[in-house]
Amino acid sequence: MNHLKTSIRSKENKRKRNFVLKLLFLIFLDYIYLGNTFLNSLAERFPFLLDLVRALIFLLSANLVISLGRIVTLRFYLQKTAETKVLPNFVIGIDRISTILNFLALLIGLMLAFGIKPLEFLTSITIVAAAIALLTKEYITNIVNGLIIMFSEQLEIGDKINIGKNTGFIRDITLINLVMKSETGEVILIPNAIVLSTDIINYSKNNTHQVVFDSEIPYSNDLQLSKLEDELGKILEGFKEYVTVEGAQLNVLERKSESLLIRYQFPIISGQKEVETGLRKSINQGFLNWKNEQRKG
Repeated sequence: MNHLKTSIRSKENKRKRNFVLKLLFLIFLDYIYLGNTFLNSLAERFPFLLDLVRALIFLLSANLVISLGRIVTLRFYLQKTAETKVLPNFVIGIDRISTILNFLALLIGLMLAFGIKPLEFLTSITIVAAAIALLTKEYITNIVNGLIIMFSEQLEIGDKINIGKNTGFIRDITLINLVMKSETGEVILIPNAIVLSTDIINYSKNNTHQVVFDSEIPYSNDLQLSKLEDELGKILEGFKEYVTVEGAQLNVLERKSESLLIRYQFPIISGQKEVETGLRKSINQGFLNWKNEQRKG
């Protein structure tokens, strides 16, 4: 988390430098717009220039206000939040809100550039705006829910979660979807409205979760499951920083006439995707090696 906080501060320093450059450019635009400059003579020949400069001044002013709010908010957040509790979600949420506000400022700026008065324009399309709001109701709901998720401490980027039939790691939270990556590599997009209306299991918040392996093995009179359990336990020892070896257990789920359905499970620290992937491969290889030895025997 120290790395995360440092990374955020580094990016914010770049934004502060950009803020200063934009402020200087705004002062220059104000000077040529309000002062007795060459713009006045050009405006007599090209009247649209005044509207264009006015739009640029508004757009830049709005962007500076939004940027200032973003800088102050994140600075306050970083100062008041402990190193281990800094959430990437919060930064993403601030970025998304800034994007929405800048988009609205751009629309108003375009109106000003074309000589359209924003208040009169919005009043004249009230009915159309209401119809658009109804048509985009689901999108608006997803956006609101997305912002709620971003500022929530219940779900974080990197958490391993289960939603419905989907299990995977959170890779991103957009204004429309929560982006997950399954254990087998598939990218899963789940609408934010569904995320907040569905039961979710967050394995990462429990610090550990169970990794489960089910396998069907041939039955024989000399079958010794204790040897298999010992072999798999040796594999777990190589991952003891992430696995509670003492919590591993091998159970028989079902006895068939010629085979046994067994389950091997153990607790692992959540959020360690690369470690869990490597461990799964090692355990699967352990099963295969043991089966080969059984056939040879």
